[in-house]
Amino acid sequence: MTRSKLLLSAVLAAACGTAVAAPDSYTIDSSHTYPSFKAAHIGGISFWRGKINQSSGAVTLDRAAKTGTIDILMDMTSIDFGFEKMNEHARKDDIFDVAKYPTATYKSTKLVFTGDAITAVEGNLTLHGVTKPVTLTVNQFKCIPHPFFKREVCGADATAVIDRTDFGVSYGVGKAIPDGKVTLDIQVEALKDEAAGPT
Repeated sequence: MTRSKLLLSAVLAAACGTAVAAPDSYTIDSSHTYPSFKAAHIGGISFWRGKINQSSGAVTLDRAAKTGTIDILMDMTSIDFGFEKMNEHARKDDIFDVAKYPTATYKSTKLVFTGDAITAVEGNLTLHGVTKPVTLTVNQFKCIPHPFFKREVCGADATAVIDRTDFGVSYGVGKAIPDGKVTLDIQVEALKDEAAGPT
């Protein structure tokens, strides 16, 4: 082997040795992901609780670089208070107006890591056609081998407090309801995508 070929081989070997692994990608498990919420009812004497029954999305994680992305889509037509009359009203144009705004989205701008665990997510929530920054506090983040699918599955429990009036959803605020504060409690599971086979 000539000297130039030896040098080329050494350069290629070094490049392969320092190659950066691609981030892991995950798909949201819709059957185990339910963004839920709590908001005051009639003067704050009690609280409405509900959830979004249909959601989807994707997650990427680069554990070495401590970076990643979260992209969630929520079907607002599936809003569920456990009380059908309230569900029907919530879908109307004086509250969420789902005919005009059928979905809400959350797109991360930064994942905050403590060690190997995500402890916060900074991002933008788009609700009722309005986009505002919302930071999620991640109370728990865990990844394990899925017992059935034999792939990694990651789960998280996250919380945040928003003011729905910031998103143009002000029905009842200042009248029967003291303020627009809504507590978000989000349980999410995401299954690691299968590696692509040879083409």
